[in-house]
Amino acid sequence: MNITRTFNTLAVLFFTTLSVHSQTETVDLSMIYRIKQEESANSKVEDLAFWLTDYAGPRLTGSSGATRGYDIAKKKMEELGFQNVRIEAAREFNRGGWDNLKTYAAMTAPYYLNIACNPVAWTGSTDGAIKSEVVLLEIRTESDLEKYRGKLAGKIVLMIPASTAPFELSYEPLASRYTDEQLAGIARETFPAGGRRVGMPAPGGNPALLLRNKINELIKSERVAVILNNSGTYNIPRSTGAGYNSGEEEPIAELNIPMEAFQRMERLLRHDVKVEMEIEIQNKFFVSPVIYNVIGEIPGTDKNLKNEVVLLGAHLDSWHGGTGAADNASGCIVMMEALRILKSINAAPRRTIRVALWGGEEQGLYGSQGYVENYLVDPKTKEHKPDYDRFAAYFNMDNGSGRYRGIYLQQNEMARPVFEEWMKPFADLGCSTIAIRNTGGTDHQSFDRYGLPAFQFIQDPIEYGRTYHTVMDTYERLVMNDLKVNAVITASFAYNAAMRNEKLPRKP
Repeated sequence: MNITRTFNTLAVLFFTTLSVHSQTETVDLSMIYRIKQEESANSKVEDLAFWLTDYAGPRLTGSSGATRGYDIAKKKMEELGFQNVRIEAAREFNRGGWDNLKTYAAMTAPYYLNIACNPVAWTGSTDGAIKSEVVLLEIRTESDLEKYRGKLAGKIVLMIPASTAPFELSYEPLASRYTDEQLAGIARETFPAGGRRVGMPAPGGNPALLLRNKINELIKSERVAVILNNSGTYNIPRSTGAGYNSGEEEPIAELNIPMEAFQRMERLLRHDVKVEMEIEIQNKFFVSPVIYNVIGEIPGTDKNLKNEVVLLGAHLDSWHGGTGAADNASGCIVMMEALRILKSINAAPRRTIRVALWGGEEQGLYGSQGYVENYLVDPKTKEHKPDYDRFAAYFNMDNGSGRYRGIYLQQNEMARPVFEEWMKPFADLGCSTIAIRNTGGTDHQSFDRYGLPAFQFIQDPIEYGRTYHTVMDTYERLVMNDLKVNAVITASFAYNAAMRNEKLPRKP
């Protein structure tokens, strides 16, 4: 057999098939018109934004706020007329439940300074309001540990990181949109460089991790009162979580404070100026073993296709500092609004269109992975469940509040001609970029890893760096007009996927 000739023949057939597929892909422009008109005249984006941010509040995985968020989302889906609405168990959660009840921190010497702060999730409480001396904890090597033994009991410690980049003024705008040049760069295909693998752990383990474990042991044995971390700038503390498992001893109380306050106290201490603080933290641990998803749908109408599912998704959980507006109430708003639009205009999709608001994304895609395990793939045997073959497509939004500028193909080249046609009605809205590359960090990966057609939209970054995982992630971060555009495009994609004769192509 002539391998070269056979390969060339197959290649021609492959690309000819793609070309024909592109030519035969149809879009119902009258339906696109109705979708746009419904959003323009009757948008519920701002209403949903209020209920899922200001009213729902923070929705940390495993917290009382998460449970509140599930209930609110379910109620809104029912009000919007979705069918088969339910709060559905996804997976167990090893960290358990945690609520922050009270947080206060201030420097009291050499003068008074109220400090913006955010407790590290799954860390413990102080013994009421404590007032204590602040000390630097700067450990570069294991030998440095001995300098602090017997000197930290009851103290508030500034944890000096192993390396800190000096703060530099930025002359770039806090909010931005992608330029045409940047979008062209995103669309450009690249291949990884060759060469040997780097970054492999050294024999005996990761030295930095081993040292960090010894520092943790020192802090615990010394009975430190509170740990302070350098977190964020512009007086915006970030939200993070401790490595805690349910049933373990509660970790020492830990606060993230902004760079401005942290480094001010550090400079005072390095100049031998005594620093004192007053801190009160009240946190509550409780049993919360399960993460849930909130699900609703418009049932399909075609007797042969109604059991196939076009899935829309975004994660409902958030960090605890703000109200999780951009990350990711914005995605939940868009997905619910897209389904509302189709419901309101009496669209009759051939396939079922389902929206799923995931729990536990921030802690490791728990909600979407649980959905995959419950419906699509056996987690132990990796065998496909019946719904695997009935899975038509998944569309995800989790890159903030910015407008859609296109879509990532996740290397699924076969979907390119389909999406090229689907995006033509939205070119004037700036949505036309198709990127072959993978993008990561969110729930589409739970489906893509099993070869299912799952996609994340390309979005303008807006205030991504200032917003994500900070106390500023609130209603004010939402760009309402962008969310409305995104809802229109999502509704169109969902409808197109639900009406095709065939499911979206899967990667070989």
